[in-house]
Amino acid sequence: EHLGHWSQGLKSSMQDPKMQVYKDEKIVVIKDKYPKARYHWLILPWDPISSLKSVTRDHLELLEHMHAVGQKMIEQCPARESLEFRLGYHAIPSMSQLHLHVISQDFDSPALKTKKHWNSFTTDYFLNSQDVIEMVRSKGKVMVKDHTSELLKLPLRCHRCKQQLSTIPQLKEHLRKHWPK
Repeated sequence: EHLGHWSQGLKSSMQDPKMQVYKDEKIVVIKDKYPKARYHWLILPWDPISSLKSVTRDHLELLEHMHAVGQKMIEQCPARESLEFRLGYHAIPSMSQLHLHVISQDFDSPALKTKKHWNSFTTDYFLNSQDVIEMVRSKGKVMVKDHTSELLKLPLRCHRCKQQLSTIPQLKEHLRKHWPK
């Protein structure tokens, strides 16, 4: 896709000093433009790696570094005691350029608007960072199961208690029960 296409948006965001939260010689951390929770960062390598499909064993050190930086982001987060976090990748990302999500599990955000958004973070569509690292170590690449995209169509289900809800507003109302007091 050409650089003006929305799927290329991460490439311009990662170069924008206003978006950058942290950077080193290998990676940059930016705040997600449309955060799906109170805390939602993206960790991107400077090297052009389009997605998990392009990842090989040569990238293991990078993946481990990205994971470690994600852990650091959580450690320095003021709400780390009361919130849980997950680090992971979308199995089939919509944006070009490999990016690791570091996301708090409150999902308290006006940008969380669709079932697709919800299911992309709360089903097996969201691949845990450690699992990705293990898979690359053992298989040499990331294998995504055939029917993964179908996971986005699953009914809305609370990620905490598994209760099924009919609409996003109902889900959001329900989620409040699980927030730290």
